Amino acid sequence: MIRRAAIADVPELGRIINDAAEFGLMLHRSQSYLFEHVRDFCVAELDGKVVGVCGLNIVWGNLAEIYALAVDRTCRGKGLGSQLVEACVDEAEQLGIPRLMTLTYERSFFERLGFSIVDRQELPLKVWSQCVHCLKNQACDEIAMIRVLQEATESGAEVPESDEAYDVPIQVRMIPKAGDERRGRMSDPAE
Repeated sequence: MIRRAAIADVPELGRIINDAAEFGLMLHRSQSYLFEHVRDFCVAELDGKVVGVCGLNIVWGNLAEIYALAVDRTCRGKGLGSQLVEACVDEAEQLGIPRLMTLTYERSFFERLGFSIVDRQELPLKVWSQCVHCLKNQACDEIAMIRVLQEATESGAEVPESDEAYDVPIQVRMIPKAGDERRGRMSDPAE
């Protein structure tokens, strides 16, 4: 059974993910991280026990990442990984996200699921924010792959490729303290 992860699943998520991380297949995830991001994850349950996990991280309005895909060693080869990825694909489609990406060592697995190799330079810098935590960040050998779910957004609206389109200066009005003779003026935070 594939289902959304729950708080009670966090210890098993950590065990499965960090077991794979010990072999250099992905980043370690702390319990704190898993509690904070539990809504990212789907789990595979077999006989009442969590045996697989996969995360969907929304990077931007037009891109999400499939990450932390791992299946317990005793349950590999049963199609659980494919089912977990497809559950995340379904969620991305429901959210209206047109493209999915992944960084992986499992090229043929993801190709069977409709992903294609892309030049890692095509991915936005935001994707690489997690890479600074990786021991291989200066010599990454993972393969960047994309799966296109929709050619364009359904509304027809353009989704910016980066958040630079939203970098607009914001003015904050400082409320003067009682007795401040500068009432009504914008306060200078440097004063």
